[in-house]
Amino acid sequence: MRGRTLAAHDMRYAALADAYERLEATTKRLEMTDVLVALLRVVPREQIDRVVYLTQGRVFPDYAGIELGLAEKLAIRGIALATGRPDAEITSLWKASGDLGAVAEAELAKRTQTTLSSEPLTVARVYENLKEIATAAGTGSQERKLRLFADLLNDASPREARYIARTVVGKMRLGVADMTIVDALAATFATKEERDRVERAYNVSSDLGEVAKALAAEGLAGLAGIRLRLGRPLRSMLAERLETLEEILERLGTAALEYKYDGLRVQAHVGRDGIELFSRQLERITGQFPEIVDALRTAVPGREAILEGEAVPVDANTGEFLPFQEVSRRRGRKTDVERMAREFPVSLFAFDCLLLDGEDLTTRPYADRRKTLEGLVRETDGVRLATVRTTADPREAEAFFDKALQAGCEGLMAKSLTSTYEAGARGFQWIKFKREYSAALSDTIDLVAVGAFAGRGKRAGTYGALLMAAYDARADVFRTTCKLGTGFSDEVLFGLPERFKDLLVPHAHARVDATLTPDVWFEPRLVLEVRGAEITVSPVHTCARDAVRPGAGLAVRFPRFTGRWRDDKRAEDATTQDELLAMYRGQQKAVRGEPGSAARPEGRSQDR
Repeated sequence: MRGRTLAAHDMRYAALADAYERLEATTKRLEMTDVLVALLRVVPREQIDRVVYLTQGRVFPDYAGIELGLAEKLAIRGIALATGRPDAEITSLWKASGDLGAVAEAELAKRTQTTLSSEPLTVARVYENLKEIATAAGTGSQERKLRLFADLLNDASPREARYIARTVVGKMRLGVADMTIVDALAATFATKEERDRVERAYNVSSDLGEVAKALAAEGLAGLAGIRLRLGRPLRSMLAERLETLEEILERLGTAALEYKYDGLRVQAHVGRDGIELFSRQLERITGQFPEIVDALRTAVPGREAILEGEAVPVDANTGEFLPFQEVSRRRGRKTDVERMAREFPVSLFAFDCLLLDGEDLTTRPYADRRKTLEGLVRETDGVRLATVRTTADPREAEAFFDKALQAGCEGLMAKSLTSTYEAGARGFQWIKFKREYSAALSDTIDLVAVGAFAGRGKRAGTYGALLMAAYDARADVFRTTCKLGTGFSDEVLFGLPERFKDLLVPHAHARVDATLTPDVWFEPRLVLEVRGAEITVSPVHTCARDAVRPGAGLAVRFPRFTGRWRDDKRAEDATTQDELLAMYRGQQKAVRGEPGSAARPEGRSQDR
């Protein structure tokens, strides 16, 4: 691996480490963008995709399903090997700091001399070693991974070692979101006004490395070659929410109302040579749902298509829907999958067709895509079409909503008949509705943990409460809305430090907006389902600050953890501050009894 001549286009890894250090030193998104732009302008065109992947903390796009993460125990051995320190000493230092990168940097700084045969690290060499670490398998693979990691550390400067060690264990700590990289790519190779075209290419490809390579080679013209294709998932289109069916139909007019199933959103790529399933987080989940794969072979024979649907567990004896927890138990499992598929079979309720025999359907209106879907799918027990009703009549919509609840669904999804499929976007072309959205906040919301407060009394030794935040999609930040301290069993409560240990950061994450200061900060990644009494104006929380009252935000009053960890959702899929603001305004209308408010119609059940 050593002795290579440094090619003209080989970039020194030290340049990346310098940029990473500057990124780590700021919490301001604009400053991060400036740092990335300066970096991208000097990266050789041949290596720009690698630099983007490394900045994301990976060597492949998410959907490839190849994790770089090296087990921490093995990473500790690698640092010990490169520094000559005992494993136990490195382990002790790691437990004290919680950051293997900082440990590697400090210990390498103590070296009195470098290896005579050492050479400056290049991006190409670091990337290739990391790629081999990620893909090594079979007999002897662990020792091979160890040697590849130690080989890099042997030639690394202390600062380079910090970021190499963090990369291999999957904890870069830069605070750089994908959308910040999109901003930087647009600023480097296009203009701010053309940023949407860059984001669209990313949303379709789910591959920032490919987008960067196309831009560096041909500018905006290069993006024309990035198209929807089989085997590579696109980012899911998302919905807003409104409080009443009247509001929804007033906004959309005649709309398609679909059952809103309580399951796992799945993107199915059906090819003649095989079938792949992806989650909303772009994870490859094919092996976890063999019954869906088998059913799709019958439902879509001899065609190539990308379908979206909801994977819902069904009672094999009664045909009734089972709770979401039954399907969530399947995620990530590598054993007992066949047994669980027999005991708790999952059906796919398809609701969209995005690609058919090579033709991109996302630019077609919803009504056309639904018609195509109905003509394509041969329904079976394993693959069915989502139940839909088209109407502009609120009374008919109410009756259909009742049927959805009786069928065991959460509510309805309302879709504009003319809406195209906007990958990665959230908007009012799709609107979700549950009865509990109306009046007080009796419905659940999904919030992101961004910090924690130390426990007192009986909770000493664990976290007493989590600081929770909603997502601000426009600013790409998380804004606080409550402290969450109830609803946790003792087992879950005392397991919180372990659950969050990999997300600890030394200060407020760059994408977190908070005025409160918790005892520990987290990288905003884990989503929890929360139920609250109502939404109130708050002088201490930053969610929707100034939207209702100058200097005040919105808070969820009496929040309670439902017990459901939303592992199926990215942090960016959590409830948005705009949704909470809409709920708050709906509450105020209900209190005043205004038309179109969230008040329940006379005579309707109060326990929806």
